[in-house]
Amino acid sequence: MAFTVHPYRHDSSAPSFGLEAARALGVAPARVFKTLLAEVDDDLVVAVVPVSGSLDLKGLARAAAGKRAVMAATSKAERTTGYVVGGISPFGQRKRLPTIVDESVFGYPTVYVSAGRRGLDVEIAPSDLVRVTTAKTATIARTS
Repeated sequence: MAFTVHPYRHDSSAPSFGLEAARALGVAPARVFKTLLAEVDDDLVVAVVPVSGSLDLKGLARAAAGKRAVMAATSKAERTTGYVVGGISPFGQRKRLPTIVDESVFGYPTVYVSAGRRGLDVEIAPSDLVRVTTAKTATIARTS
């Protein structure tokens, strides 16, 4: 599995961590994916979607075979993953959770996800991202 780590200078005043990463790395926002935590029927699920859009909670609930999805509280997301919001990585979380990656990931030879802190992303092939996280893919993103 090949990957490349890309550090960049994080600006704490940036309104969007994902769009900041895309701008700093010089790549299209659709290639940078954010890692979010949601609760589907009270169970935590990791959702990985492009920063150019937003998470479709109904789509996530369907993909996770649940009825209802809501965003997890920031404190719960940080405590469960071991990462701070804006730096949550789909890799190396404290607890292995079901993961669903938006299927748009396959539209690019490589994509970028957080490497575990603000100002650090990893570039990886979509198939490797899905394999390493043992993710399911589904339509879980809305375009803005």
